[in-house]
Amino acid sequence: MGNTSLSESPPRGTSALVNGAFPRRRGLVVLLAGIAGFLLTVVWSAEFVDSTIGDTVADTLLGHDAKGTPIAGVAAGIAFAFVSGLAGTFTACNIAAFGAVAPMLGASGSRLSRLAHTLRPLAWMALGMLVVSAAYGVVVGLVGTDLPQFSTAPSGPGLSARGIQSMVVFGLIGLAMLYLGLASLGLVRDPFARISRRFPQAPMVFMGVLIGGFLIGRPFALFRKMFRDAAESGNPLYGAAAFALQSIGNIVVMAVLFLLLAGLGGRLHRWLAADPRRVTVITAVALIAAGVFTFLYWDVRLLARRDIIPWYPTAPWA
Repeated sequence: MGNTSLSESPPRGTSALVNGAFPRRRGLVVLLAGIAGFLLTVVWSAEFVDSTIGDTVADTLLGHDAKGTPIAGVAAGIAFAFVSGLAGTFTACNIAAFGAVAPMLGASGSRLSRLAHTLRPLAWMALGMLVVSAAYGVVVGLVGTDLPQFSTAPSGPGLSARGIQSMVVFGLIGLAMLYLGLASLGLVRDPFARISRRFPQAPMVFMGVLIGGFLIGRPFALFRKMFRDAAESGNPLYGAAAFALQSIGNIVVMAVLFLLLAGLGGRLHRWLAADPRRVTVITAVALIAAGVFTFLYWDVRLLARRDIIPWYPTAPWA
């Protein structure tokens, strides 16, 4: 960062994700972030993250075999929804959620003011997330047994309806993240420039919408179990509550991490505040890497796993 230079006029931000302070070597930032996202698709093991980590966390918190034990009633379903969301924090799709971290960490001032600066965008992000997840829960409660995600067919060669739904949803999320990363560097138009003048919280609400959208494509085994339970119940209120709680479980760890960094990371805040280009680079790298990872993992690597394209590089353990 030391070999870059700021323009003579103060940087003018257009939204929470675009602060207007652009580094000189923006192409290098895009290249390195893209490579990082690609390499993550090569080494990422869904079986390890979903089964070894996710299932172990869920089994420990619930006190029984989360996959093998039927969900007995609404209360058990609500508990299962939150725990399965918490267990799924580090599944492949949730890696994208960390693209929102940098703008929340750029505030200076007292510990209390930094906490407030972090809580506000987290609250708006949670709002966008809950609107989408609860709305989808209502849809599942009403017509869920007819949705592709309800399918119990095992994965195999070719694309299933469930696989197509995941590809479409995560492909769009990945492209959206990639575009926002490029916008944060000033390489493309900021989509929130106009609306942020009146509603500065719009980018965080949209990030929440993306997180809530994960449920629409998620193939995580524990989520599919909750999905089927909500679909078979035929109760839209139960579906809305269960899906909302799973989304809340998804962001609990992230929220706690952000708040700890806000409260205890004084040196980090001073380092970021000293040069706003650092926030730009971190934001761009997080969003671009997450976008490239999400798109390649769900739309390209998945095609190779279904023998539709001949090859995609993967690590031996992946």
